[in-house]
Amino acid sequence: MRDEVTIGFQAEKQLVRDHYAALARATPDTVAAVLAERTAPDWHWRGMHPFNTLHGAEAVAHGFWGPLLSSIARMQRREDIFFAGLNEMDGFENCWVVSMGHLMGLFDAPWLGIRPSRKIVMLRYCEFNRVEHGKIVETACFCDIPHLMAQAGQDPFGPATAAHLVQPGPLGHGGLLHDAQPPEAGAATLAAINAMIGDLGTWGLGLPLEEELARTWADDMIWWGPHGIGATYTIERYAKQHSGPFRAGFADRAKTRHLARLAEGHFGGFFGWPNFTARPTGGFMGLPATDRLAEFRVIDIYRREGDKLAENWVFIDMLHMLKTQGVDVLGRMAKIAGSAPI
Repeated sequence: MRDEVTIGFQAEKQLVRDHYAALARATPDTVAAVLAERTAPDWHWRGMHPFNTLHGAEAVAHGFWGPLLSSIARMQRREDIFFAGLNEMDGFENCWVVSMGHLMGLFDAPWLGIRPSRKIVMLRYCEFNRVEHGKIVETACFCDIPHLMAQAGQDPFGPATAAHLVQPGPLGHGGLLHDAQPPEAGAATLAAINAMIGDLGTWGLGLPLEEELARTWADDMIWWGPHGIGATYTIERYAKQHSGPFRAGFADRAKTRHLARLAEGHFGGFFGWPNFTARPTGGFMGLPATDRLAEFRVIDIYRREGDKLAENWVFIDMLHMLKTQGVDVLGRMAKIAGSAPI
């Protein structure tokens, strides 16, 4: 285990901040060179469907950043949470830097076959960057594409169990941890996250759902879910508007797997590729019962208050999950529009 007290993650944080500052000045023509400045030649980049896995700055620029910058003009990164930590999943050896917020701009040209609105849009994002020897060597970059579609008037989903919102940052606006934090605070946050994962893995402790949730969640918790599910407030409403319907809609949930899990200060999170699989039993988001396992790629970001989790921002690759069920949302949209996804 590396010594968190002496390193403080400051060099890794500064590298990622410099990377974002350079990206803010990039154009579709220059973004490949900008990405190459601070990433390793064999940079391993994971993104949501349809981007999936890419390798190297040129591939990431061509596949993701170039088309996005060509579509959303005057883009700003409006960051709400920024922290770093050592990864519990590899024995606390490697440092990851986490950023979450919105990419805001003017949706002026098509992206992935989504028709532009020429209005302001807020693309929810969360990114994990592993830093090693002064370079970004591995990234997980999730963005809520269905939420962007809904803002542009092309919502791919029907009515949801919770509320659809452009989501704010944490209560108190203290999520940008540019300075080093007390190690004991991060340890407490990671312990709270692990306690929640332990309960979640059972899908039932023999307790009523609300009592089970109250073991690790604050009563006034907020669950900021992805588009298609939405956001919900308080344990009682979370149980009714997401956790209960989700558990009722799936069976045979696999054990949770993460590639990175870390915390700093009162914030922490994880991602998996995938996190778990489960079999639809019918009803959730209109899915029919099937023997085909649904695959869930997920990022979760948490804010701890006391010894409980108070807020949770969730990114689920809904397009990939639905693709595992034979539903190609982007392809269906392109067919309706009479054009191919771009």
